[in-house]
Amino acid sequence: MSGYKRDWKGNEKKREGGGGGYKPATQRILVQNEYTPMFDNIRAELDEHHDRRERIVKLSRDITALSKKIIFTLQRVRKISPNLPKHIQSEVDSRLTEISKLLALLAPEIQGINRHRYARSLSCLEELAEALTFAHYLKTQTLISPQDLNLFVEDLTRKGGAAAAQDDTTMTDDNNNNTQLLPAVDLTQEDYLYGVFDLTGEMMRFATTSTALSGTMGMASAAGERTIVEDMHELGSFFEMLPVGNGNKFQWYKKLDVTRQSVKKVERLGYDRTIRGSERPAGWVPDLSGAGDMVEGEERED
Repeated sequence: MSGYKRDWKGNEKKREGGGGGYKPATQRILVQNEYTPMFDNIRAELDEHHDRRERIVKLSRDITALSKKIIFTLQRVRKISPNLPKHIQSEVDSRLTEISKLLALLAPEIQGINRHRYARSLSCLEELAEALTFAHYLKTQTLISPQDLNLFVEDLTRKGGAAAAQDDTTMTDDNNNNTQLLPAVDLTQEDYLYGVFDLTGEMMRFATTSTALSGTMGMASAAGERTIVEDMHELGSFFEMLPVGNGNKFQWYKKLDVTRQSVKKVERLGYDRTIRGSERPAGWVPDLSGAGDMVEGEERED
């Protein structure tokens, strides 16, 4: 014979209904006191926080995916030039239009203290900074400044907000006067620096692909211009001298190590092409898989 259900006081619980199991004879009464409104407000704030974070994460994923597509498109460029090929520029502009609308949705969620509160969920801005700096480099062979990049992202956000408000997919300069009051997304120092860190990897891939297909490292035809090797040296030296600061030191040193390997690979590519280029068949590219081992070997010797 089965036993009886009992409550915490040891009293027998009465069965209610035909087969619904045992239930307490009395229902629990919610106590209301002077602290109840305070906890209700806290619960509402937590619900709002989790809902906002979920929206930010979804928007961040979409912006990251579009930024990566821009980078993949730019890797089809074979030469540094002020004017990108029309089909590539058109595809990049299309992706930026989509990103602008997502940034317009993201901007109201990360104003004020929320910009730092949800910083871990905003990795999309680092990816966007990488894509924009890479596009700028392919056009000018220079590094865009933090101020110019931030202004570009702010303008992109406001244009996206104006286009969404007008339900218009085409952004024109006529809308610029109506976008100044809209919230904008601003890039932090970490977003810019980590984006430039990742830029070195894209420069390495661009140099490798250009060398394999055209026999040159993607520079313009004018004599006396800087090479990608020199640009990589300058960026690598800049990061070696730059202090870490109060950010995520683990991530900083991890990206710095990847940058060192990228610099070594481009050095090896440039040296082999210059010294023994005449001995190689067209389309030949040196094996760069050992560059990482070379870096590790040098570090062990130190």
